[in-house]
Amino acid sequence: MNFIKPASLALAAILSTATLTVSAQVMVGGAAMYATKDIVDNAVNSKDHTTLVAAVKAAGLVGTLKGPGPFTVFAPTNEAFAALPAGTVDALLKPENKAKLTQVLTYHVVSGRMDAAALMAAITAGGGKATLKTVEGDSLTATSANGHVMVTDASGGMATVAIADVIQSNGVIHVVDKVLLPK
Repeated sequence: MNFIKPASLALAAILSTATLTVSAQVMVGGAAMYATKDIVDNAVNSKDHTTLVAAVKAAGLVGTLKGPGPFTVFAPTNEAFAALPAGTVDALLKPENKAKLTQVLTYHVVSGRMDAAALMAAITAGGGKATLKTVEGDSLTATSANGHVMVTDASGGMATVAIADVIQSNGVIHVVDKVLLPK
C-alpha cells in the first residue's frame, strides 16, 4: 500500500493554490491587482489610471475608497479622461470645482459588490437592462452587447467594460473606456 506523506500533501496544496493564484491574477495598466488590497492601493499601481487616482485624491475620496465598502467602481482609464473636451480634466481638478469632481467620481461608484456575474444576472432579470443606483444618487444603466457589459450615463453616454472583475478587498473594479457623466 502506498501512503502519501503529509508533508507531500501540504506541498501539493501550496503549489496548487499558488498555481491557481498566478493563473487568476488580473493585470491592469501593467500592474498586478491583488484581492487582498483595497481599491486605492491597487489603483495607484495601474499606469492606466493615474488621472483617476489624481482625481480621487483631489476630491478627498481616498479615505472613502479605502473604507470597508463594499463598492463597485467603474474605473475610467487615462484615455477615457483624455477623450473629454479639452480643459475638462484640468478644470475639474481645481480646488474650486471639488464638489463637481466629487459628483463625477461618485457617479462611477455603486454600493455593494457587483461582479460580472451579478451584473449579467441583473441585466437578465431586468429584461436586458439593469438600473444601478450610484453613490452620487443618480442611476447608470447596464446592458449587454456582443459579449460586453455596457454602462450608460444619464445623458446617453456609453462606456464599455474593458476589464471586468478586478476583485478588491473592499469591492470590485470594472475598467471602462469612457467617463460617465451625471446630469
